[in-house]
Amino acid sequence: MFTTTELAQVLFATSLQPSDRLSPVQIRETVDERLCACGGDLARCAAYVAQEAGDHPETYVRRMRWALDAVAGAYMLAAA
Repeated sequence: MFTTTELAQVLFATSLQPSDRLSPVQIRETVDERLCACGGDLARCAAYVAQEAGDHPETYVRRMRWALDAVAGAYMLAAA
């Protein structure tokens, strides 16, 4: 089982944007697809997030906040 923070890092590493209107199912499917593409290696996603934070600090916080909120909502609904 992954934490919300780990799932948010995976979502952050996708091409989805905060402006996209995404359902919880779409978010979970995208996270699953990205995890499969990375061979389940969370370190690859974390490395991408760190690189983006360094390269684009002005947008990092907003995108990570979106990713955290998106996965919290998507996975909370899945558990219900």
